[in-house]
Amino acid sequence: MSGPRIIAVVGATGAQGGGLVRAICADPSGGFRARAITRDVNSEKAKALAALGAEVVAGDVDDPESLRKAFEGAYGAYCVTFFWDHFSPEKEMAEAKAMAEAAKAAGVQHVVWSTLEDTRNWVPLDDDRLPTLMGKYKVPHFDAKGESDAFFLESGVPTTLLRTSFYWDNLIGFGMGPKAGPDGGLVFSLPMGDRKLPGIAAEDIGRCAYGIFRGGAAHIGKTLGIAGEHLTGAQMAAALGTALGQPVAYQAVPFAVYRGLGFPGAEDLGNMFQFKHDFEAEFCGQRDVAASRALNPELQSFAMWLKGNGAQIPLV
Repeated sequence: MSGPRIIAVVGATGAQGGGLVRAICADPSGGFRARAITRDVNSEKAKALAALGAEVVAGDVDDPESLRKAFEGAYGAYCVTFFWDHFSPEKEMAEAKAMAEAAKAAGVQHVVWSTLEDTRNWVPLDDDRLPTLMGKYKVPHFDAKGESDAFFLESGVPTTLLRTSFYWDNLIGFGMGPKAGPDGGLVFSLPMGDRKLPGIAAEDIGRCAYGIFRGGAAHIGKTLGIAGEHLTGAQMAAALGTALGQPVAYQAVPFAVYRGLGFPGAEDLGNMFQFKHDFEAEFCGQRDVAASRALNPELQSFAMWLKGNGAQIPLV
């Protein structure tokens, strides 16, 4: 194949896909060209990617034929699903299946599939340590991705399974940052007890994915977990205090309390945090920081991320 190899990026205007498109565009001599797949090619985010040099094409994970066309001629494809748009594990698995089939039909030579553990391999449905949700899941947004690994692996498409970590960006956009407590002081609440939570800057997920594509065959058939740092809630609170210039106390929220907070997805996230807590060694062990830095030399620590983004964290 002559010329730059095309990487087709699903969710190109989102956190993960956008990071990958920007990483490719920032390395014009790297031998790759970004094809940004989005439902709305006229959105401001899509136009911004085009301005960086990305090819922007229309594609929708709910329209398999549009995916096949978007993948046509691509060397690689980055595949990610959108659970929080619809809260449906079944829909998420349908999206993953459509992407795997489109990659197969288009002859894609390397897929990076953004996935997570199927927690039912650790906590079966009849194990009451975690409440069963929706009748057949423990952590729906994990389990659906983990179950969907088979679509890619059984398709025969050369695939790397990429296991991501908690986005530190959730402190900005998901309302998980510190809040004022009863005495007016800032409190950072997290249902992790004293265990470590692997975290990463969303932008670094895309940069790590770019490192996987650059590594090519060395990464095909592998499962790679990434993280920028493993930190306890108390360590995160201390770093937040330094960045914000005022003390931040850590509050370890009981899992059952978190599950009962009532916002959309609270039960799912409460189970997720308990899974990460209860299986800390396994979960952290799957996300090696040094290996992540080898993929992405620009990998940020939490303190580095806070330096660039801390001012955006809402404190109300």
